[in-house]
Amino acid sequence: MSGVVTGDAVVLGLQPARLPSRALAVLIDLAVVWAVYLLVMIGLALATASLDEAATTAVSIASFLLVLVGAPIAVETLSHGRSLGKLACGLRVVRDDGGPIRFRHALVRGAMGVVEILMTFGVVACIASLVSERGRRLGDVFAGTLVVRERIPAARALAVPPPPPWLVGRFAGLDLSAVPERLWLEIRQYLTRARELDPFVGRRLAERLADELVALTGAPPPPGVPADAYLAGVVAERQARDSRRAFAPSGEGVPAAPAVPAAPAAPAVASPVVVPPVGPGVGESGPRATGFAPPA
Repeated sequence: MSGVVTGDAVVLGLQPARLPSRALAVLIDLAVVWAVYLLVMIGLALATASLDEAATTAVSIASFLLVLVGAPIAVETLSHGRSLGKLACGLRVVRDDGGPIRFRHALVRGAMGVVEILMTFGVVACIASLVSERGRRLGDVFAGTLVVRERIPAARALAVPPPPPWLVGRFAGLDLSAVPERLWLEIRQYLTRARELDPFVGRRLAERLADELVALTGAPPPPGVPADAYLAGVVAERQARDSRRAFAPSGEGVPAAPAVPAAPAAPAVASPVVVPPVGPGVGESGPRATGFAPPA
């Protein structure tokens, strides 16, 4: 990877294209350009059959410059560095700061390409690309450009190892809302690479991450639990909560932590409506207090 610094002082990790992929892209571009050039020359030969030799030579030179030099420059300018060959090989021309190229960059590259590729059959371009640290030819050096790879194989995702069985569910009541994503990423990277680290270095790193996690959650690990097991248990709890939240039915929220059992609610007090007793001996105060007439 090449560290390209943008105008905003942001470092971009770009992978420069090397000679084999660039040579294949150039061969595809040359095949297309020469095919178009031959078709144009055949059409011009039929159209300029009645012209004299000087006019025919002028038309041939103009066609050479327009098709073999002007067309690649126009294609790179309009496509922002993606010619047909580069598109097929997953390459792209960018500026030194990682931005898209403009007409002046494509013009310098195309002008130098006549000398590097067409006039020397690509020998100068191959030597310059092999010598350059980032695989640049002379046209890239003068234009301030770089050919990079756009299609980079995705790295294999490493699964976080599960916690010990006796720790599953021990952190169900932990409040994880204050833990930033930066710390989660560091913990995941440590857990996936723990076996590759030196034991002493890995233990110190696990203890540091556990201290940060305890400071944010306010809950220390259970007594006797190692730092790496504590981190694995907390990460497993967060993944379980994310899974419940993702697969919960629509409209139903899943709390970040399980609800604490609340005290039993007091029974609802009914409105002070007195139902009059049914039967003999009904006094006058009952009906008057409730507003109900006595049963017949």
